[in-house]
Amino acid sequence: MRHAGAVLRFERENRAWFARSVPDRGDDYFAGFEARHAALLAEQSTGRCHFHVLVDDDGEVLGRFNLVDVADGEAELGYRVAERAAGRGVATDGVRRVCTLAHQAYGLRRLTAVTTLDNAGSLAVLRRTGFTPAGEVTLDGRPGLRHVRDLTAGPVGD
Repeated sequence: MRHAGAVLRFERENRAWFARSVPDRGDDYFAGFEARHAALLAEQSTGRCHFHVLVDDDGEVLGRFNLVDVADGEAELGYRVAERAAGRGVATDGVRRVCTLAHQAYGLRRLTAVTTLDNAGSLAVLRRTGFTPAGEVTLDGRPGLRHVRDLTAGPVGD
């Protein structure tokens, strides 16, 4: 709960920015944020998900990097970065860090991630961090790609 207020500010301030490339969370997400956030943290205590935030020196959230649906050594990676931090390598660095945590701290062997075809930034991040395309998907009616990353292959650099 330590970062709950900062996460809510991050989501509100960047809502329009995120909606350009990922499905909007909807008004209910914001109206019920506190209860939803508490439920997610409770779920995290079971090991089925791992939530991470990257904060600046002022405690403001620059990005969120989440591992969800953890099972059988695998999880799905989701991430979003503040508009003010876009294009500065924050997403790439965050994804690399979470991949390392996923393998070393959580014992995961494989991650999946999805993004829309029109999200060039996210496609580039996934490519730079060792994910490879693994099939087409549809996200909120938009064409996308599913990606996979074998974490046992070691770190990926630029």
